[in-house]
Amino acid sequence: MEAFLLQYLPIVILLGIAAVLGVGFIVASAVFAPAAPDPEKLSAYECGFNAFDDARMKFDIRFYLVSILFIIFDLEVAFLFPWAVSLMKLPVEQMQFAFWSMMGFLGVLTVGFIYEWKKGALEWE
Repeated sequence: MEAFLLQYLPIVILLGIAAVLGVGFIVASAVFAPAAPDPEKLSAYECGFNAFDDARMKFDIRFYLVSILFIIFDLEVAFLFPWAVSLMKLPVEQMQFAFWSMMGFLGVLTVGFIYEWKKGALEWE
């Protein structure tokens, strides 16, 4: 029974250290953090309106548009990295198919990007 409990000693020590660090960080932030945030912290942040105003107020739709465009092009990069890493591990026939498939995907995204650019979706007034 004693040998069985000794197997779990490193886990218990790790949990103890994690608990002490967690409580220590919370206490340190409560003791050393400023009590009243400055006006800059309470100002509008990325969304364009004050954080503590009415949630049902109208605001510019361009914020949504910019976030959706970011997600689209961020996902494009998320697909490109694994594709580029695995491309060279494929046989030649599959490599050519994978290459031209990705070029078609990038072509569709490029056409969409040019359309957004021409429509003025990327312009900020």
